[in-house]
Amino acid sequence: MDFITRLTYLRKNSLFGVFAYYALKLLGLEIPRSVEIGADLEIAHGGFGIVIHRHAEIGSRVKIYPGVTIGRADIYRPADQSRFEGIMIEDDVILSPGCKILCKDGILRVRRGAVIGANAVLLKSTEANEIWAGIPARCIGKREA
Repeated sequence: MDFITRLTYLRKNSLFGVFAYYALKLLGLEIPRSVEIGADLEIAHGGFGIVIHRHAEIGSRVKIYPGVTIGRADIYRPADQSRFEGIMIEDDVILSPGCKILCKDGILRVRRGAVIGANAVLLKSTEANEIWAGIPARCIGKREA
């Protein structure tokens, strides 16, 4: 496990969590302590520019590349007026460089094994093993299981 990934898991530690959180911020990653992350996370190429909303949940064996944003699509509204509830990234998902996963209403789910392409802007939930690309993102195929 590399240094960035160790810090990411250390955020939940009661003794060193705050230190790990701020160390990640200094390294260019915003991953709040409230974000639950499953086993075997892979942050590719140092993960610079990753921003994850505090109401996100990340499954196991997820691969996140630099520049990924996971958050609210309605940032023009005060948080207390938003209908955003959260984003769930399930197991075995690949979030390609620069992709944005943005939710306006309820919970957006990126289901098991989905791939979100580079610089895609995902605004709705996926099905398992789908490949999404474009702005706004649309399903362009299926990943072989």
